[in-house]
Amino acid sequence: MERDSQLELYELVADRLKEAHARVRALQVPEGVRMALSRKLLVVTAAAKHDLADAARRLDRLMKDLDEGRFPEGD
Repeated sequence: MERDSQLELYELVADRLKEAHARVRALQVPEGVRMALSRKLLVVTAAAKHDLADAARRLDRLMKDLDEGRFPEGD
């Protein structure tokens, strides 16, 4: 049963990562900001390989920041 819930969480994170990547691509922001957001997405993806629950939390925070228009500063 636990394996089923883990699989469901993996599917949820994968779907949300796909959505987040699409949202970042569609943003009208300077390239440096887009790159910073892409790095954050890569960190979430890497975290998902080791700690799926942590990756889900990180992705929730990132999506909330996107929803509220809070973007990292670009280099």
